[in-house]
Amino acid sequence: MSLIVRTIVKKRDGGELTEGEIHDFVRGVTEGSVGDEQAAALLMAVCCRGMTTAETAALTFAMMRSGETWDLSAHGFVGDKHSTGGVGDKATLVLAPLVAACGVKAGMMSGRGLGHTGGTLDKLEAIPGFVTAQPRERFDELLETVGCALIGQTDHIAPADRRLYALRDVTGTVESIPLITASILSKKLATGAHATVFDVKTGNGAFMERPEDAERLGAALVETTRATGRLASGYITAMDRPIGVAVGNANEVAEAIAALRGEGPPDLRENVLLLGTDLLLAAGVETTPKGARTRLNAALSDGRALDVFARLVAAQGGDPGVCDDPTRLPQPAQTIPCPAPSAGVVTAVATRELGLLAIEIGCGRSRKEDVVDPASGFRILRKPGDRVAAGEPLVLVERGPSVTIPEGFLGRLSRCFTVEEGDARAEPLPFVVRKLG
Repeated sequence: MSLIVRTIVKKRDGGELTEGEIHDFVRGVTEGSVGDEQAAALLMAVCCRGMTTAETAALTFAMMRSGETWDLSAHGFVGDKHSTGGVGDKATLVLAPLVAACGVKAGMMSGRGLGHTGGTLDKLEAIPGFVTAQPRERFDELLETVGCALIGQTDHIAPADRRLYALRDVTGTVESIPLITASILSKKLATGAHATVFDVKTGNGAFMERPEDAERLGAALVETTRATGRLASGYITAMDRPIGVAVGNANEVAEAIAALRGEGPPDLRENVLLLGTDLLLAAGVETTPKGARTRLNAALSDGRALDVFARLVAAQGGDPGVCDDPTRLPQPAQTIPCPAPSAGVVTAVATRELGLLAIEIGCGRSRKEDVVDPASGFRILRKPGDRVAAGEPLVLVERGPSVTIPEGFLGRLSRCFTVEEGDARAEPLPFVVRKLG
């Protein structure tokens, strides 16, 4: 019996794998000596039997070491953030320059839209000229000169994850908490940040819809990160309604700029302050949550955070003029109101469906080769608890120049909002469902 088969059988029977067994498996996946059928068998065994924190940490480290690992110690403390994604989630665009303005370097590697969730890279690339594909050397320069960097994932980071993720996608093992954790952290830890704050979404617009599943994932992310010797904290936050008003790409950048001016939607601001507070505390620039919030709010109100963002945009090839004049961002060709069919109180929003409808008008991709129209999007005018009169708009649809609105689209969009008559009460999730760690 070969070593890999013994490892598969051991996990199949509920055994705890050693660090060496896990390392040999990941090395075999990376080099190609472990076949797809064997890798798939072990993934299924892990999905069914689970992994201890020690096993998950070993898998994370082995996947991380399958490619480049970056040492950022020359920069002092560098913070990072990871969100499990949602609709209207543009917190990274505000958080990175904000904490940099407060003296904490932020090096963040982000991805594109996935499923119904928007992608940070797609939003950034709505800024004319902005380049997210940056080499390691440029990442270092940005940290030194600007204090933050927002770049795309590279093929040299955690290559084992790409093969394992592709197998998980076709073997029904995507939902495994240890495998999700190792996939996320192998890429995060490879880029060298000293602390990561996690924003794990829950609700009908989240991958982890049930709070208990979000808590399991959040605990695994925090505990595994700490087991690798890094600092970690985080929150479970609501995604049963979009964050902010804007859903799309260019319009989300404009909303992030408003937040960096100290304006913008209260829920976006609160999201950023939660995550930023943890990073300032981890860096040691403040010793109390109150002090950290005070520092963050000051950087928003006095213009320092927006100035850092403008310098970042310029340094990554974009037009910094968008910070003074957001109309320099791509603009919709048409704005179409989506009316409420009846009067009442909005009691619920089908957030995942909103995200999928956004893809239909060019905000994301249903196939890898699809082209994003950065000017398309929604402006959410009503959320749970808001009253609406019959015929008043629930949403404004912003149609980009390259987009045709599908027949029946507005009807499907209006059905994403549950409107009840009389004294109906909405019971959305509290924005912060739970603090992690």
